[in-house]
Amino acid sequence: MLSVNGTGSAGSRIVGFGHYQPDRVMTNEDLSQIVDTSDEWIVTRTGIRERHIGGDDDTVTNMAVAAGRAALDDAGIDPGAVDQVIVASTSLSDRAPYTAGRVAVALGMSTPAPLDINTACSGFESAMAIADMSIRTGAATTSLVIASERISGLVDWTDRSTCVLIGDGAGAAVVTASKRPEISPVSWGSVPHLVNAVLVDGEPQRFSQEGRSIYRWAITEAEAHARAVVERAGLTMDDIEVLAFHQANLRIIEPLAKALGGADKVVLRDVEWSGNTSAASVPLALSKAWAAGELPEGAPALLFGFGGGFTHAGQVVHIPVRR
Repeated sequence: MLSVNGTGSAGSRIVGFGHYQPDRVMTNEDLSQIVDTSDEWIVTRTGIRERHIGGDDDTVTNMAVAAGRAALDDAGIDPGAVDQVIVASTSLSDRAPYTAGRVAVALGMSTPAPLDINTACSGFESAMAIADMSIRTGAATTSLVIASERISGLVDWTDRSTCVLIGDGAGAAVVTASKRPEISPVSWGSVPHLVNAVLVDGEPQRFSQEGRSIYRWAITEAEAHARAVVERAGLTMDDIEVLAFHQANLRIIEPLAKALGGADKVVLRDVEWSGNTSAASVPLALSKAWAAGELPEGAPALLFGFGGGFTHAGQVVHIPVRR
């Protein structure tokens, strides 16, 4: 095991959260004015009641900067101390320069290692894994991990099967070296036969998905993968106090939580108020709950993302203790 003062760290931990959502709120009633749907139809099938939709200034980069700045402020860490920036996103509009580099410049960092990744809805968990491994091996000491999505620019607003689901926003976490591991090794993988179940393609690019196939996988197979995350951490479900799943659909979150014994746990249900924000959904939900004082300090939390690709990834993290 590497020491904190050597070439690596015994582990890593989260020391702060931050998030950003656009000002514009679109309710189900608003949606019913532009597509054949209703509040009852949407809530019954998804649990979503409203979502935030980005304006002209709410780019993936700008939202990532805002969430990252909030996380640094929450952690009490100067941007100059950050030596790695990772941005997870499915909705990047530019290939170069990379978003993480732009975020680093906007936040006044000096020479961090920047990295963009895209594993769709499991992006934040994959990014957390990279940050944790970087810190454990000595490649970084402080990582700013951000997921930022502007999915509203990728949907067909005449297709009620998809446009009712999505929302825009960003969530972030600051990860630092720790004398004891507070982020478990990642458990991740993919589902080859569902590789095309979620797509962002075409010209112009549009988001589409095989909703029934995804729902069937989530109901029949997600539980086993979530349990594998906890086992990888050397824990049992009895040890877990917070369940933070990808916020795709309340009709997936609630059965999954029940199957995992979530009756006495904090179950994040931000999808009701934010919609599906892809990679941003887990950190957005965590940061909002953290800011509202709804997360028990020091508690083990199961993070589990799944979606386009078709990928899944998760780890157990400890909720920070407030300074």
